[in-house]
Amino acid sequence: MPPTPDAQALDSTRGQVLSDSTDPADRQRVTHDGPLRTAVVVNPARVEDLDGLRTTIETALAEAAWPAPLWLETTPEDPGAGQARHAVDAGCEVVFVSGGDGTVRSCIEGLAGTETALAVLPAGTGNLLAANLGLPDEPTEGVRLAVDRGRHLLDLGEVEGRLFAVMAGMGFDAKLLDDASTTLKARIGSPAYVLSALKHLRDRPMRVEIRIDDDPPLRRRARTVVIGNVGRLQGGVRLLADAEPDNGQLDVAVLSPRHLSDWMTLAWDVLRRRDRVRRMEVLRGSRITVTSDREQPCELDGDVIEPRRTLTATVRPGALWLCVYQPDRSPDLAEGSPTER
Repeated sequence: MPPTPDAQALDSTRGQVLSDSTDPADRQRVTHDGPLRTAVVVNPARVEDLDGLRTTIETALAEAAWPAPLWLETTPEDPGAGQARHAVDAGCEVVFVSGGDGTVRSCIEGLAGTETALAVLPAGTGNLLAANLGLPDEPTEGVRLAVDRGRHLLDLGEVEGRLFAVMAGMGFDAKLLDDASTTLKARIGSPAYVLSALKHLRDRPMRVEIRIDDDPPLRRRARTVVIGNVGRLQGGVRLLADAEPDNGQLDVAVLSPRHLSDWMTLAWDVLRRRDRVRRMEVLRGSRITVTSDREQPCELDGDVIEPRRTLTATVRPGALWLCVYQPDRSPDLAEGSPTER
């Protein structure tokens, strides 16, 4: 198991210990100069030019004097976890993942708890993890990021043995994800989610009981409950402004608009980054249980899962190494990346 963020960071190649007082950028840097073994897990259904992607990655690695990667394609039966585990067993130290949010989430399940780092090469229509951490869209830049050896140890959320890195949700957000047409997403991208959301603005609210750790339960009338490890939605919009992926806790947004005007007010406050967002309550804890008065659709990192009345999420601190830009004394890992400039 990797160390927690509060423990000393160990460079396993040299045995060098970096203390907690070391600058964050230095603590996240792998300090040895030798080439690393890598693998590429790719979703062929999400990547239009597989040969072109392979050439791009191999060329960028060759320029850094790194060996050619192990190439692994996902299948409908195994969307990434098995391939990621195979890469770990083969001794790979970095696994590049090219696909949508579902592919990334599946690979995370294969890499969690290992010393192998995940490097995201966005594809598909989602890529929320990449958006939250300011990771590049261009594969060449994504490879260079990994070669630069920026690393950060992230928490993960867990629901019934399934992991998520971004968000879990119950209610409205899962409905809009479930109804967004795959064809339309491929054609117009993120606006497909907006069109799907419009269908559900007038849906009946749910009555929920929310328990945070061992605190007494809270009873709310809500349209959706979002449990976030990070805070950004599509387009870089920050729903949970204070969510941090390495603090050992999950943030919870309880959205309770009753009318269309409430939705507009809530959206305006979120877009304006107001300190207090009307019709939204924010909670925080390491174990969150949400129980609805009736069965609700749910999602993990954009993957819709089986409907249920109860959604329980717990945090797994320091469970995943991720290749990131070198942050400069900032808890926001996206700060300083080209996408944030």
